[in-house]
Amino acid sequence: MSAFHDIVFPFPIALGALGGPERRTEIVELASGREERNTPWAHSRRRWDAGAGVRSADDLAALLAFFEARRGPLHAFRFRDPIDHKSCPPSRGPEALDQVIGVGDGARTRFTLVKRYGDGAAGYSRPIVLPVADAVTIAVDGEPQSFALAEHGEAILADPPTSGAAVTAGYVFDTPVRFDADRLDVRLDAFQAGEPLSVPLVEVRLA
Repeated sequence: MSAFHDIVFPFPIALGALGGPERRTEIVELASGREERNTPWAHSRRRWDAGAGVRSADDLAALLAFFEARRGPLHAFRFRDPIDHKSCPPSRGPEALDQVIGVGDGARTRFTLVKRYGDGAAGYSRPIVLPVADAVTIAVDGEPQSFALAEHGEAILADPPTSGAAVTAGYVFDTPVRFDADRLDVRLDAFQAGEPLSVPLVEVRLA
């Protein structure tokens, strides 16, 4: 039976991964030459190939062990995107004011972590389902708050924020992925010659 393994893909290998978000867009060209564009996806999905991150025999052994322990694509796991794994730019550490995750109404205590890409109406809010628990901070109108983390990135505050109060968060996070192949093709002579492996990973939905 497939499951989620709460373990992080080896980060030294992830540092060499190539990939990022993908969207599914349906495009219909009309007789006039204009286009109608639509998407069935509310959220993007990320893909990587981590093969270029394997730079030594020890890396290769770690990858093989990780692949076998996950039973190939059967079990999902955490992947830390080397570029996009924080609530803030890569050059600094997360702070509780990084991302607005909600506005208080005097009763609500549950707020889902999100990361905002872009500004205004065209911006996109990405649900953060795998925060790193000890790297999450929450503030209400700039004041640090006590909270607990539930499943899928939901923060439960000890006290409901007052009406109109901005609820913000800072965090480190991972992306849930699985291997996107049933086998790893490894040749020692190719590896020694510097030929990259193919280690495809694809994001999965946990909820």
